[in-house]
Amino acid sequence: MTGRLRSHTTKVAALAVGLVLFATSCAADADQTTLEPQGPKAQSIHNLVVPVFAVAGVVFVLIMGGSLYVAWRFRARDDEDAEEFPEQIHGNFKLEIGWTILPAVVLLVIAVFTVATIFDLAEAAPEDALEVEVVGQQWWWEYRYEVDVDGESTEVITANDMVIPAGQEIELHIKSNDVIHSWWAPALNGKKDAVPGRTHLLTIEADEPGEYIGQCTEFCGLSHAEMRIKVIALAPEDFDAWLAQQAEPFEAPTGDEAVAGWNTFASQCTTCHRITGMSDPADPSAEFEYPEVINQVSGNAPNLTKFMTRTTFAGAMFDLRDNEDEECVALGPEWASTDEGIEQCLDRDALEAWLRNAPAEKAMYAGDTPTPESRGMPNFNLSEDQIDELVEFLITLQ
Repeated sequence: MTGRLRSHTTKVAALAVGLVLFATSCAADADQTTLEPQGPKAQSIHNLVVPVFAVAGVVFVLIMGGSLYVAWRFRARDDEDAEEFPEQIHGNFKLEIGWTILPAVVLLVIAVFTVATIFDLAEAAPEDALEVEVVGQQWWWEYRYEVDVDGESTEVITANDMVIPAGQEIELHIKSNDVIHSWWAPALNGKKDAVPGRTHLLTIEADEPGEYIGQCTEFCGLSHAEMRIKVIALAPEDFDAWLAQQAEPFEAPTGDEAVAGWNTFASQCTTCHRITGMSDPADPSAEFEYPEVINQVSGNAPNLTKFMTRTTFAGAMFDLRDNEDEECVALGPEWASTDEGIEQCLDRDALEAWLRNAPAEKAMYAGDTPTPESRGMPNFNLSEDQIDELVEFLITLQ
């Protein structure tokens, strides 16, 4: 009796664990679900995967159901001789041929549609498609655009947030500065590896304006899990305005705290970070002469030009803009363009915590000071006044 009770308890526990594991896959607000494609490339993948899993589900139910039925129906009973073997059957030629040919046909059909989908995904973007250079670094993503300013080609460099026009194909040129990464925004397309010394192409397109979340999917060190991706799709006219804004020249701050933060940035941060066209706080009429970049493992740190047009920082791990406030989210990259927007939307606590002690916020191999072996931002032991001043300076970068 005790044995039967223990067996029953074990079965109930196993069923409960299985149901809990199943429930974990049923999140209603999963940002990185593959089941809600938002672009034609992702839709092609979805159109292939769903029928394949449906067929696999039917096969699973039939095979497992049949196996369980046979095990239950022909189980040994208490009143039977345990030493007596059931009648042995040599085989059934028709059944064996059937269950060999049928799976082969199913796999052949799946292969045909799979190859067709692969060719569809491999189609090159149009020649006039926007090109974005994507650079994987430990542990953040850099994005580079070419923009025409007064007839001259200018490079726009940003990080963490990739901004694209909705309804247009975008050709990504994916590479790495250090180790192998993998860029993946499941709502827009499949993943593509970022490999040092190589450039891989990936075409994405967002059907509608919105924000799409992704993740590095190739283990790349301590903060691999926190190397996140955000793609912000804007209406084409809004994207054009954003790109033009990114190419605008640096404007020197005027407030006392912001100027003090400018000086702190110039003395403490410019070994690794850059602001395109930044003037010298000691002589605002002259362009700042950056010190030689420390040859870190990743080669550089995020370019902070137009920092306040981004919604995240630190590899998109932390929100710069309050993403729980729907009004702030609706403002898109323009959220910090007004004093009211900054007051309502800026996650100042998160930014200050990062400046206070970055290694305590994100797992990195930063060391006490930047070195050729460094990965990530060290703790500069800034005073609270310096932190406040730096935040005020960063707020002016828009």
